[in-house]
Amino acid sequence: MIIEPLRKLRERLGRFYVPLILVIFFVSCFGILFTSVKQKSVDYHEGQVASESIRANKTVENKAATDQKRQLAAEAVVPEYTYQEDIAETQHSRVETIFTMISDVKKSVDEDHEKRQQEAKDKEIPAITTDDYIAALKKSFEKVNDEDVQFYQEIPNSFYEAAFTLNSAALNTVKDNSLNILAEQMKNQVRESNLATFKESAENQVNSLAIPAISKEAMIDLLNTAIVVNDFPNDKKTEELKEQARASVAPVMIFQGEVIVREGSQIDASAIEKLKLLGLTSQNTSFFPIGAMISGILVQILVLLYFAHQYQEKSKRQEFLTFYTLAMIGSIALMKFFQVFQTELLPYIPLFFPAAFVPLVLNIFVNRRAGIIAAMFQVVFAVFCYYDALGTNSLTIILITYLFSGLMGTIVRRERISKQGFTAVMWIIVFPFLLNLVLVVFQGLTVTDSRTWTTIVCGLAGTVLSFLLTMGLHQYIELLITDNSVIVLNELSNPNHPLLKKLLEEAPGTYHHSMMVANLSANAVALIGGHSLLTRVACYYHDIGKLKHANFFVENLPAGAENPHNFLLPEDSKQIIFGHVTDGAKILEEYKMPKLVIDICYQHHGTTLMKYFYAKAKERNPEITEAEFRYPGPRPQTKEAGVVNIADSCEAAVRAMDHPTNEKIRQFVHNLIVDRILDGQLDDSGLTLKEIRIIEDSLVNGLCSTFHSRIKYPKMKSEAEKMKEEQERSDK
Repeated sequence: MIIEPLRKLRERLGRFYVPLILVIFFVSCFGILFTSVKQKSVDYHEGQVASESIRANKTVENKAATDQKRQLAAEAVVPEYTYQEDIAETQHSRVETIFTMISDVKKSVDEDHEKRQQEAKDKEIPAITTDDYIAALKKSFEKVNDEDVQFYQEIPNSFYEAAFTLNSAALNTVKDNSLNILAEQMKNQVRESNLATFKESAENQVNSLAIPAISKEAMIDLLNTAIVVNDFPNDKKTEELKEQARASVAPVMIFQGEVIVREGSQIDASAIEKLKLLGLTSQNTSFFPIGAMISGILVQILVLLYFAHQYQEKSKRQEFLTFYTLAMIGSIALMKFFQVFQTELLPYIPLFFPAAFVPLVLNIFVNRRAGIIAAMFQVVFAVFCYYDALGTNSLTIILITYLFSGLMGTIVRRERISKQGFTAVMWIIVFPFLLNLVLVVFQGLTVTDSRTWTTIVCGLAGTVLSFLLTMGLHQYIELLITDNSVIVLNELSNPNHPLLKKLLEEAPGTYHHSMMVANLSANAVALIGGHSLLTRVACYYHDIGKLKHANFFVENLPAGAENPHNFLLPEDSKQIIFGHVTDGAKILEEYKMPKLVIDICYQHHGTTLMKYFYAKAKERNPEITEAEFRYPGPRPQTKEAGVVNIADSCEAAVRAMDHPTNEKIRQFVHNLIVDRILDGQLDDSGLTLKEIRIIEDSLVNGLCSTFHSRIKYPKMKSEAEKMKEEQERSDK
């Protein structure tokens, strides 16, 4: 039930009610958010004199300036090199090997020439030339590996010509000096950039030697080839260092509220770049933000309509849509309220917004999924509400906080917050506050920064406000959406209520019986986690129908009066007793009692058999069936109704016992419960066997502490006969 005026409006509008609610929701959301997304037309260009100070409309990163600083930092990194000591050894070995090969080739060619000379005897054999030596040497290269061959082939032919010209002593001198100079130069870190310098140094060393010119030229040719790079660039390491240098550069930020151009100053190229980044150079009124907002509202409506299909009853569907839309409109309005006070100096004022409140309320009063939907769409609407902060860190922090707090509100148990205590405080206050601290650290805010404390205080205040609003407004929200709110139930439990006063005056026995059943039932329901207060109030009024024929119920008979049913046919007695259920429900409906109270009135006897009068009727007419003497029901549909069904019969029976003892009471209660189970009376109540055991123990304890005996049936013949005559006249 959503307050009486809305209920009447819903009945009056019929099928037009839901479209009207959704139209109101759309118009309200649009009206609240429109001013936030409405854009102003501006046009700035280079050379223009600012008529007023132009401030940044949001905090953004100046990516061009950041990239430039990062590029400079990367270029300032000294390249990394890898020095390979083994290259010097390799080159030394190659040079040593080439001299050995030259000596071997020279010896081999000379021996071969001498052998051929001997074989030719008197014939003239051509003399050995340098080319013959070189050819033989290069043929011997076939025996070495490819890398060494490449090195030997790079040595100029002038070296080989000189080497085969020199005698053994001169060649050894060239060899020893070459190896010494090579070792001296290659122990340095030779890079591509300084290779020529080391070759030049080696040449100078050669020229300083006191050896023939031909030897010097041979050494220079050899060393120019042998001295190679042994310190290579480590591109991977260098790139890592550059990346570290880039990462160490803090982004160049343009902060919201920062003055880009002061009033009266000319807008230069640098300012234009910043204004372009902020989207302020040529900003015309655009429909896109408004279109996006409208689309967001429509998506919310579609989600609501789809979600509402879970309710089979049309009234439940309408109540959900009404409650959700009203709650979300209130949420957006409150969000807009905090946005009005948001300034460049206080960007985190919106954290005051109780983001968990609406999801928490929907979670408790509707279901968890409704709360989750509200938590997500609060974030969607916050994007439009704080549109001016789009692209800033502050908006990111606000959105994360809203989403996290809202979802935390859907995690708590679906019961009154005040009953959950520490658990609710953890979910609603502590965890969102800890996330707020994480976000403060993420921004790099320091303890000395005033924004740090503003963010922390606002975030904490928002979570505390969510908790206090939910706890403080619970009973009033409950009053709006249900007819069995605590306020209503407390009012109905007041002994001065007209119906209770009338029951006390006209049917005191029933009044006392109702009070006793209320105590027994409420205590038992509390033990199984049911709605104790609702059960108590329902018990107060469950027999209100006995007001119509109060004296036909034994507990109301005056002392000395005879049971009037002794003078009635079983069928007549049945109608009177059955009537107290239907008559009671009608009275409660006239007084607009909560639906659950009326339901318990209908269900407190279920479809049990009126055994006494059925037996009497059976004696008179064997064709009578049990169905004719069963209460109209229905059977108890809730745990509370099931408890009342048992407690009502137990209290009445124990009251009527002669000298009830604890054992007799325990046995009776147990037998009655077993009988109700076998009769199927508790099938629809949802009670488990464990709960039934708890209920049984509670009822036994309550009844044993009372020991009231039910009043005997006295005589009351005159009133009974008068009642029978009235019925006979009405039948005619």
